[in-house]
Amino acid sequence: MMDLTRAHRSAEHPLGVCEPSDRTGTHRMRLIQSPLALVEDLRCHGVRPRTGPEAYSPHFQVCLPYRGLFVWHVGGDDVVSDANQVLFVSGGEAYRLSEPLPGGYAELIVTPARALLAELVQTTAARLPFHPLFRRRSRRADLELQVLRARLLHLADSGGGDRLAAEEVVIAILRAALAADAPARQPGRATQRLIRRTKEFVEAQLSDPFRLSDVARAVGASPAYLTDVFRRFEGLPLHKYVLQSRLARALVELPHANDLTMLALDLGFSSHSHFTAAFRKAFRCTPSEFRESTRACRQRRIA
Repeated sequence: MMDLTRAHRSAEHPLGVCEPSDRTGTHRMRLIQSPLALVEDLRCHGVRPRTGPEAYSPHFQVCLPYRGLFVWHVGGDDVVSDANQVLFVSGGEAYRLSEPLPGGYAELIVTPARALLAELVQTTAARLPFHPLFRRRSRRADLELQVLRARLLHLADSGGGDRLAAEEVVIAILRAALAADAPARQPGRATQRLIRRTKEFVEAQLSDPFRLSDVARAVGASPAYLTDVFRRFEGLPLHKYVLQSRLARALVELPHANDLTMLALDLGFSSHSHFTAAFRKAFRCTPSEFRESTRACRQRRIA
């Protein structure tokens, strides 16, 4: 998340224009700029835990983290942000970002035109700050939204020649992100800290197999209490959250992976067959089929 005033004032750029990294190791790439939306890919190559300076965005934004973990501190809330979350930024709020784990993070940032955003949530531009999702600040990114996020990343990675297709994916992402769902129950501060520690443990250990007892011991809670709290406030069991985190990383890494067995092990799956079965169940295709489809799309655009 960032101040995008300068980006909006600039002339339209083709997909894939890069801007240099700043002193904090943050690299920003403008993927799409059209009358409908500005889409950027932000990658922070953090090597140690840190808290950034206070920042500010004048725009309403929908942000989709896809690698790593960071915490968004805004308006008294500490929002844990990872590949299983979508974030809703209200224009005009100051915030800070902290990185509790080394390794950095990456996110897609969509800054839609106010008229488009208001149309999608069926309100007026003036009422956007009061929309439940922007007051809530985040929600879980389901598998459909994660696939759309991956499609947009790979579309940009392949050169993004088809602007119409790219804009359609952007609108599909916004529709999926802004779709109404059950209001989230707000946990107390102690529960928020427990869930945050759990997510930090999962992100740090995602490449390794671990047991429920390992997580519970690391966060200082009993296995029974942890599983109950996580399911009630995150909307899914802990094991499914871990699986979705691994699958979200797979969607990003697959087009660049030549050795699927090695990728499966790097993602924390016990074997190639375990990875394939989980991926097929979630996305109705195998990892190799998904990889080849993204590579084929890239080759057609290059040709």
